[in-house]
Amino acid sequence: MSWTALLENPEGIDSIFQGSPPRLEGVHIHEVGLNREGPALRVRFDLPDYPVQAPRKWQLQGFNTVQVELLFGGLRSVEISGFSVEPVGDIALTRDEMVRVVISSNGTSIQAVADSVSIAKTAAYLNAR
Repeated sequence: MSWTALLENPEGIDSIFQGSPPRLEGVHIHEVGLNREGPALRVRFDLPDYPVQAPRKWQLQGFNTVQVELLFGGLRSVEISGFSVEPVGDIALTRDEMVRVVISSNGTSIQAVADSVSIAKTAAYLNAR
């Protein structure tokens, strides 16, 4: 099962990747934030693959990287261990009664439990790496 099946709003990302989104392995994590409203956890990262048929607007601008921000609403618990200035890692999502996320990278581990997960933002940009 794709990670998008666990989302409250999978339509946008499924459309961009024509129903075959990349796995959440080797993602470049840009930001992790906690918000008391909700309470919520936000995770912003670059997907490891670019869509074969990217939206025309992205093609015209020469973009080569898709960035996603996941919002975990109704946050029940979160544990953060370690920190890295170059966090490249894996994101694992599971659902039973709650949504569970485990983010692991070299030197950093984040585990959280929430009521829901949705895409708060999807964007593309030109990554010079």
